[in-house]
Amino acid sequence: MRLTERVRTGTAGRPGVLPGLLIAGAIGAAAGVGWGWLAPRGAVTTTQALTSMLLGLAVGLAAGTVSGSRWSLLVGPLLFTAGFELARLGAVGPTVDGIHLGSTYGIIAFVLGRLFPALLVLAPLVVGARYGVWLAHCLGRSAVAPRGVGLAALVLSTVVLFALAWVISRPASTHPIVGPDGQPLPGSIAELTTVTLGGKPQALMLRGRSTDNPVLLHLAGGPGGTDLGAMRADTSLEEHFVVVVWDQRGTGKSYAALDPVATLTLEQMVSDTIELAEHLRQRFGEERIYLTGNSWGTILGTLAVQRRPDLFHAYVGTGQMVSPPETDAMFYEDTLAWAEQGGDHALVATLQRNGPPPYANLLDYEPAISHEHDWNPYPDLDMSKEMPTNLFVPENSLMDKVNGLRAFLDTFSVLYPQIQGVDLRRDAARLEVPVYLVLGAHEARGRAVPAQEWFGLLEAPNKELVIFERSGHRPSFEEPAAFAALMQRVLSETYPGD
Repeated sequence: MRLTERVRTGTAGRPGVLPGLLIAGAIGAAAGVGWGWLAPRGAVTTTQALTSMLLGLAVGLAAGTVSGSRWSLLVGPLLFTAGFELARLGAVGPTVDGIHLGSTYGIIAFVLGRLFPALLVLAPLVVGARYGVWLAHCLGRSAVAPRGVGLAALVLSTVVLFALAWVISRPASTHPIVGPDGQPLPGSIAELTTVTLGGKPQALMLRGRSTDNPVLLHLAGGPGGTDLGAMRADTSLEEHFVVVVWDQRGTGKSYAALDPVATLTLEQMVSDTIELAEHLRQRFGEERIYLTGNSWGTILGTLAVQRRPDLFHAYVGTGQMVSPPETDAMFYEDTLAWAEQGGDHALVATLQRNGPPPYANLLDYEPAISHEHDWNPYPDLDMSKEMPTNLFVPENSLMDKVNGLRAFLDTFSVLYPQIQGVDLRRDAARLEVPVYLVLGAHEARGRAVPAQEWFGLLEAPNKELVIFERSGHRPSFEEPAAFAALMQRVLSETYPGD
């Protein structure tokens, strides 16, 4: 009997299952369209991840029960995927755009934007469909029942799904600051919380031995980066400050604030920074706070300080960015020279074909910027303090870790084109607060040269350039003890009464 005949007549003379499969497909497609409309990036939060798993189980169970056929294990997921992809066509970002498997960034985008959502929805859908077919058998509508190896596989897949749900549901936490007795220190703060900035909830980590200490707000790099894990690697700053690490709009724990992308602008990010500074000042009863930034965070910090100097005691920039297009041009030149010297003809051809930046497509940046540690190595480089390793801390749930990775693609792709016109030598040649610029001795020239030029032009009440001899682009994390000592000195020089 041919396959089409078997589908029409059913098994053991039962009514044909083709109508049931059509209904099952319709259920899958409708659910895919609905989920694509509600969650175009797939699950973003823990609640959405668990909901997507339940949705998959429910859709699969319905499809399997209606059809009574194991073909529903294929038809349901395929039509769900088709409906989902159709519904989210308007979403923006590398993880939701077209599939590009010809580069590392493209593969990462595919895994985060397609495979991971598929794991959360389609795997439960398949399991649910198998249970649905079993239920149809129990109702006398199908002769197909799991037994032997099939039954064992169903039980095992069910256990795996429950284990995945348990891992997803584990909440993030930050360890309390303890005293000599091992108990939480009175007056200390160790908190993961959210605050609404620009109408969007955004995540904060606050830690310090005393809430009476001055407040230090840190701005992570990127755009799209998170430094919660990097800050937790060393707790020196917590001794003298209430340290606030912010997952900015569209990053890490605040990834959900990415949409709508029309709200993700440089102007909005500066506004969010100022609003957060106001919030922290009021919460802790401080007239001013301290502001530190790394990389992209230095652009954000400089512009916020320029606009509202009354909110800040001092600004400390590490890995200072000044002109993104000039930096990228130098990176392109240095990567091309390294590739030519090393005989990497494929990379040379790719760089020459792409031409110098800027690029309209984020993926085109990869050949020009991803080889920095190849042509600019230094002995004390510790990749455990870099992305993605620093995501793996208790302060991040599983979804936070996933979001930390995809934000570096999606948020970067939205914001980076907007800062191509920034040049702090022109846009922020004067600041009304003390400025401390920290550069690593091994910083790439594409960042170091513009930063030193900006510092030379900068007018400020007082300014100081500090070189960390063993660091590159992230001196505050590469030499945390030295940075904590510097911040104590900054405190002694700028905090009223100290």
